[in-house]
Amino acid sequence: MFTQIYSIQTVEEALGCVEAGADRIGVLVGTPGGKFPCAIHEEEAEKIFEARKGKAVRVLISVADNERDILDQTKRLHPDVLHLCANFTGSPEFREKMRQEIPDVLLMEAVGIVDESAVEDAKAKAEYADILILDSVSKTVPGVGAAGETHDWSIDKAIVDAVNIPVILAGGLGPDNVEDAIRAVHPAGVDSLTKTSIKENGILVRKDLEKVREFCTRAKAMEM
Repeated sequence: MFTQIYSIQTVEEALGCVEAGADRIGVLVGTPGGKFPCAIHEEEAEKIFEARKGKAVRVLISVADNERDILDQTKRLHPDVLHLCANFTGSPEFREKMRQEIPDVLLMEAVGIVDESAVEDAKAKAEYADILILDSVSKTVPGVGAAGETHDWSIDKAIVDAVNIPVILAGGLGPDNVEDAIRAVHPAGVDSLTKTSIKENGILVRKDLEKVREFCTRAKAMEM
């Protein structure tokens, strides 16, 4: 059971989260203070990825809206995993271009869990993606994720049973419910953003390393 912690904003946070037990760290490159929470500039993401190279799986959350910008950004930052969840959805053709241009980067596609139609969406994306992440859909943040709310885990379980690639469970997970989520879904990994972050004036400002540690400890104790 691996653990994934989003959204890292500084090298110090990255170091702290990995020391607390995070196997994967994710950064969202965008406009700080914009419509996506915890967005950072590309230059800061580069520092984080370089600091954790070989120490954790580094995930780039891209919110660019076109294929060329996403591929070029991924080439510059060279993460271990590219996560698509917002303004662009991959395809078999896009995955093939990744293999040609950045062959050692994996593709993770987000599946928004709203109703049972998510199962067919997941099966289609599993035909070309390397990893799926199942997440809630926010009413205020574009794309899939950052809702801070759980969803119907029985849909996630149906997806886990239907696809042949690793599945990460996300959506309102924290130390208080990660064990129940793992029991219900049996994913390959679990992800946390909102419930392992500190909020000030309703805005996520930094990671709560004690909650990150508890989340990781509880998740890893549930090894299947």
